[in-house]
Amino acid sequence: MSDEAAGTVNSNSDTLTEKKYAVVSCDVLPEVFLKVMEVKRLLACGEEKSSASACKRADISRSAFYKYRDSVYTYEEKLKGRIISFYAVLRDTPGVLSAVLACLHSCGANVLTLNQSVPVDGAAAVTATVKMAGLPMDGAALRSEVLSLPGVVEVRLISEE
Repeated sequence: MSDEAAGTVNSNSDTLTEKKYAVVSCDVLPEVFLKVMEVKRLLACGEEKSSASACKRADISRSAFYKYRDSVYTYEEKLKGRIISFYAVLRDTPGVLSAVLACLHSCGANVLTLNQSVPVDGAAAVTATVKMAGLPMDGAALRSEVLSLPGVVEVRLISEE
């Protein structure tokens, strides 16, 4: 398993700071970083309800967790997957939104947010944000896949990170 640790480095003598990242094997990391990642996992998965109980379970102090929580990420959490947001207009026909969701699934997208307006004049606006994991598909390719579906009138990319 790999991990990423972030540090802040002053560039030249300016007061501006620039974050630099490094991917480091967990084998060489101090144990506190591994415990911070474990606490974050316990909280994210709902195995623990509070940071206090998660810290106790991982055998780390809450102060150490809070000190490093915004600087320690798993490789998959920080570097894998791209976030793509798009806007689409769908015909008000049964199954169109379901077909879009099935298409996103087949493209390897994990839906993070999905908002649909009330249909007006036979069409509804949908905005979605997805995380692409696994398959090397960019926003343009995803747009083409969704646009090819029956009942999809328009698809516009909003952002791609």
